[in-house]
Amino acid sequence: MLLPALKFVASCSCHTAGRTFQQIKRTPLRQWLLKRGQTTVAVQGGNATVTVSIPNAATDRLVGRWLVGCSGLVLGAVILGGVTRMNHDMTLTEFKFIFYMEWGHRMWGRLVGLAYILPTVYFWRRGYFNRSMKARVVGLCGFVFFQGLLGWYMVKSGLEEKSESYDIPRVSQYRLAAHLGSALLLYCASLWTGLTLMLPANKFPDSRRVLQLRRFAKGTGGLVFLTALSGAFVAGLDAGLVYNSFPKMGERWIPDDILAFSPAVKNVFENPTTVQFDHRILGICSLTAITGLYLFSRRMHLPPRTKTAIGCLTAMAYTQVALGISTLLLYVPTPLAATHQSGSVALLTFAIWVLAELRKVVK
Repeated sequence: MLLPALKFVASCSCHTAGRTFQQIKRTPLRQWLLKRGQTTVAVQGGNATVTVSIPNAATDRLVGRWLVGCSGLVLGAVILGGVTRMNHDMTLTEFKFIFYMEWGHRMWGRLVGLAYILPTVYFWRRGYFNRSMKARVVGLCGFVFFQGLLGWYMVKSGLEEKSESYDIPRVSQYRLAAHLGSALLLYCASLWTGLTLMLPANKFPDSRRVLQLRRFAKGTGGLVFLTALSGAFVAGLDAGLVYNSFPKMGERWIPDDILAFSPAVKNVFENPTTVQFDHRILGICSLTAITGLYLFSRRMHLPPRTKTAIGCLTAMAYTQVALGISTLLLYVPTPLAATHQSGSVALLTFAIWVLAELRKVVK
């Protein structure tokens, strides 16, 4: 319906070059289009340029698909980063493998940057962004650049000589957590924005139970993010290798060396025992919260798509816990560890989907 309308405006403009812009602005076609969107296109006809609006629904879906696709590329970068591991005793073939994995991870990061920046320029020039969306995409593109700098800063820490340590070379767990955390933030922001543009908002009654469900879902999503972030400290310290038993850690529920470092707060980020213990507790809390969210939602009348999102989140939570326990009991094989890390992003994906389904409609 849009193309005939544009042709009509273009043909009219060829015969009405003398009309003023204010006259064009008052035409019924212009008013009809303005009611349906803010994005504009310029149509040249003769000596006059007529500006008409494209319906927002079409451009929102296009931009939403682009952002969801970008989040998928970020997911690929996280998976590649999880597979890449350093080793102090390797053959030439193993070295080649780790070299090409690292090279592939860096090239993929550059691809992610292009996937954000080039379409941003195109959509901006076409007028597909309103003022709010312009601020968002500028922030996303800037965050991609910041993420690349963090990646370089993280790798640099693994190349520094540490005279006090004779262990295998490894990057700083703090920088690893910052790099992974920023990747997850970029992923969540892109996916959230994309889904809210693609999926029509559900209309919920302004009831107390709906408000409680939204708050419950937000808290659960935050807990899932924190659990995924704590996994970076587990990977950075090889904390999955210190206690390979479940549910107890060795013969105890709380190991003796959980507060071995001084000051005590140092144990949270540098003691492998404490880091693994914290990750276990966060994982169990996330599973409990998601189960509670599912049970609470069962007592409410929700749209089918929202029920599906909560059901997927719950199923993925139990799958992720099973993956984590298996990784621990099998002494952290790299393929299973990478699958567990990918599972954390999948769990975060379903949490974002649930939040998008439960978002409040702006009146």
